[in-house]
Amino acid sequence: MSRKDLGTLLLLAFAWGASFLFMRIASPELGPVFTTELRVTLAAAVLLVYAAVKRQKLGIWRHWKPFLLLGAVNAALPFTLICLAELHLSASLAAILNATTPMFTALAAWGIRQEKPGFSKSAGLVTGLLGVAVLVGWSPVPVEGRVLLSVFFSLGAALSYGFGGLYASRVGRGLEPLTLAAGQQLGAAVVLLPLAVIFAPRHLPSAAAVYSVLGLSIICTSAAYLLYFRLIRNVGPVKTVSVTFLVPVFGIVWGVIFLHEQVYTNTLAGLLIILLSVTLVNRRSKSTHNGGKAEKSVRQARQ
Repeated sequence: MSRKDLGTLLLLAFAWGASFLFMRIASPELGPVFTTELRVTLAAAVLLVYAAVKRQKLGIWRHWKPFLLLGAVNAALPFTLICLAELHLSASLAAILNATTPMFTALAAWGIRQEKPGFSKSAGLVTGLLGVAVLVGWSPVPVEGRVLLSVFFSLGAALSYGFGGLYASRVGRGLEPLTLAAGQQLGAAVVLLPLAVIFAPRHLPSAAAVYSVLGLSIICTSAAYLLYFRLIRNVGPVKTVSVTFLVPVFGIVWGVIFLHEQVYTNTLAGLLIILLSVTLVNRRSKSTHNGGKAEKSVRQARQ
């Protein structure tokens, strides 16, 4: 990997790590559904403008049905679940829990394609569950019912990403990456619109919430996709998926710096165990020839 590509990887981790900070600020004030609706709508608008400037025809309307489903499973649902989780979880904790996405992608592939995970992936799944237990259970902070529910929301988002990534790898065949990204965000915006109207906030947002939504849309979604697609093209999906290891690190850093979140021993221990599980899950198996495709779909249209 060249220095330029390494810099791009760090910028991508920077952007996706910051998404948990922005959601932690905006969600309690605007509500999870409305925050997500603003995020995907603005992101879709930016991507469409970018495509117009590049004079690139997307052809989204020819695939509107798959994009509606993809937007629901791979953007609207997981984004909203993370926003729900961050009503009671710290940004750093939510970022670490989201690192279990490769683990749930392997589970999704097992359930949909009947792909046996093999010894390495099975060990990774067990290790990931242990990491979550350490992260949540071994903590000086009292674990209340709403905290546990928020943890399940975070894990549900990771599971949704797993299914969404596999679906994206299937419906995205033959489509330009920009078409896939813009179509997904547009589909998510349409799916969430009725709920966003119902759960619209009754007051004007603060400047912090406005800036957070703009950061979510422009930096963490639109710009991040352009970086992600450049990495896929330059270094391939296998090396690009290493961003999984960096995103929770940046999520912790931003939470500590801007939200003054405390990092406990269990936080670091849980992070290391979960990253170990990611390493095991992402190991190539001699009996599996679809590994690269699954890895490519792990971060398809993420935070």
